[in-house]
Amino acid sequence: SEQIPSYSQYFHMGLTSSDVVDTALALQLREAMEIILKDVDKLLEELKRLAFEHKETIMMGRTHGVHAEPITLGLKFAVWYDEMRRNRERLLRAYENISYGKLSGAVGTYSNIDPMVEKLALEELGLKAEPVSTQIVHRDRHAELLSALSITATSLEKFATEIRHLQRTEVLELQEPFTEGQRGSSAMPHKKNPIHAERICGIARVIRANLMVALENVVLWHERDISHSSAERIILPDSTIALDYILNLFLEILKGLVVNKERMLKNMELSYGLYASSKVLVRLMEKGIERDRAYNTVQRCAMRSWQEGIPFETSLLSDEEVSKFLSEEEVKEIIDPRGFLKNVDYIYKRVFG
Repeated sequence: SEQIPSYSQYFHMGLTSSDVVDTALALQLREAMEIILKDVDKLLEELKRLAFEHKETIMMGRTHGVHAEPITLGLKFAVWYDEMRRNRERLLRAYENISYGKLSGAVGTYSNIDPMVEKLALEELGLKAEPVSTQIVHRDRHAELLSALSITATSLEKFATEIRHLQRTEVLELQEPFTEGQRGSSAMPHKKNPIHAERICGIARVIRANLMVALENVVLWHERDISHSSAERIILPDSTIALDYILNLFLEILKGLVVNKERMLKNMELSYGLYASSKVLVRLMEKGIERDRAYNTVQRCAMRSWQEGIPFETSLLSDEEVSKFLSEEEVKEIIDPRGFLKNVDYIYKRVFG
C-alpha cells in the first residue's frame, strides 16, 4: 500500500493470502519448468548425437549382469534418448497442469470479488483459473509436477548407474571424464571413481523422497490448512534446482564420456561366443529338431565351453548331434556378432524417424 498509494484502496481487496501466493507460485514453477525443459532438450540433442556416432560400436548386451547377446553402444544411447523424450512429455504435461491460479477469495466462492477480475488478471499472467477452488489451488497439481521431476531424476539415475557399472575395473567399457588435476581418492592415487554419476544417483533419491511429501500435501483439512505450506518451501525449490543440476551434470558426463571400443570387443570374448546360443537354438529348430531336444543340445555345448574354457564354435563343431545338422560355415555365420544387429536401422527409424 505504501508503494502504490494511488491504488491502495484496491490492494488485496476481496482476496485471501493464498490468492496471491498460489498464483505467484504457479508463475515461479512455470519459470523453473521452462529452464528444466530447455536443459532436457540439450540432453536429448547430445544423446541423439551419441546414438548415431556409436550406431555401429558393438558391445555385449547383458541381462542379470551376465553376457546375453551383442548390441551396439548407439542402441543404449537410443534407449536413453527415447526415455528422456517420454520424460519431456511428462514434464510438459506437468507444466500445463501447474499453470493455474485463483483469485476467488477465502474459500473459493468469490464472496467478495467478481469472477471477471480473476479472469482478466489470470489472462494477463498467462495462467488459467482453477475451475473450482477452495482457499487454494489443489495440491494434486503440485504432486503431479513432483512426480514428473522424480521420474526424470530416476531416469538420470538409471543412466548414471549404467555408466558406473561399465566403469568398473573388470568391465571398463565406459568412463566418465576425469580432468587434469582431479583426484579420485585421497589415499589411492590410481583411482578414477565415477563420482559425478554417483552424485546423480544420490540427488535422485532426494528428489524421489520429496515426491512423497508432495503426495502427503494433497490431503488437507476441509477447505485448507497450512500443513503443506512449510513443506513446499523446501521441496519445490529444492527439487527443481536439484533436477536442473543433475541434468547439466549428466550432460557434462556425456560430452566427456570415454568410450573404450577395444575393451568392449575384448569383453565379448570372455564368454567364448556363447552369446550365439539363441541363434544356434533357432537354427536347429529350423532344421526340424523339436525345441526341447534342440535346447538341451545347445545347452550341453554351452556348458562344455564354460567348463573347459573353449570357444563355443569348437564345442558345437565337435558335438555329434550338432554336426549332423550344421556345417562349419553355418556355425561361423551364426556366431558372427554382426548377424545380431541386422535390424538396427529399423529400430533407429522408429526412434528418430
